[in-house]
This record gives sequence, C-alpha cells and structure tokens, in this order.
Amino acid sequence: MSNIGVPGLILIVLAALILFGPSKLPELGRAAGRTLKEFKDSVSGITEEKKEASDPSRETERKS
Repeated sequence: MSNIGVPGLILIVLAALILFGPSKLPELGRAAGRTLKEFKDSVSGITEEKKEASDPSRETERKS
C-alpha cells in the first residue's frame, strides 16, 4: 500500500465518489468494516484451533 501514495489515494476516493455517490459511501465503508472484522475473527479462530491441536496439555485441561 505504500506504493500508492497520496495522489493515488485521492484518485481512488474520487473514483469511488463518481461510481457510488456520496450517499452510498458510508454504507460501503460499514460493509467493508464488517467483512474485515468477520475475516479477522475467523482467522483468529483458525489459529486458536491450530494452537490447541499442537498443545496436548490444553486438551487435558478442557476435559477436567
């Protein structure tokens, strides 16, 4: 993302305004935020499952 720079970001924002209009941008931002949150939650869930599978001592703690 560091290769985009300020002029590139301005161009992206202007293109989004032209394509979607100012009334739709907040909705798109919220949807993108929700999507990223769900993705992060699912990734953290997968990493936790891998940690639990690789650590047998956690398995015995859950059973007791």
